[in-house]
Amino acid sequence: MRIDKYLKVARILKRRAVAKELAEQERLLINGRKAKAGNEVKVGDIITVVFGHRTLTVKVLAIAEYAKKEDALLMYEVVDEKREDVL
Repeated sequence: MRIDKYLKVARILKRRAVAKELAEQERLLINGRKAKAGNEVKVGDIITVVFGHRTLTVKVLAIAEYAKKEDALLMYEVVDEKREDVL
């Protein structure tokens, strides 16, 4: 599954367009490598998303074309979450 769609279905991001923008700004990584919106995601991959002053790293546990809110939480595991303090 494409990373932009995965992030939306897993409810990590609200819209695929946001994932595309993050990829264009090189703020989206798969297994430590810069990702494009169309890159494929597999179970076991580590995805890192940089949102301004917050970095979220998740491990892909499952892939589904559609997911209810409750099921979306089962699609990934949060590995790390960092926040940078802004002065």
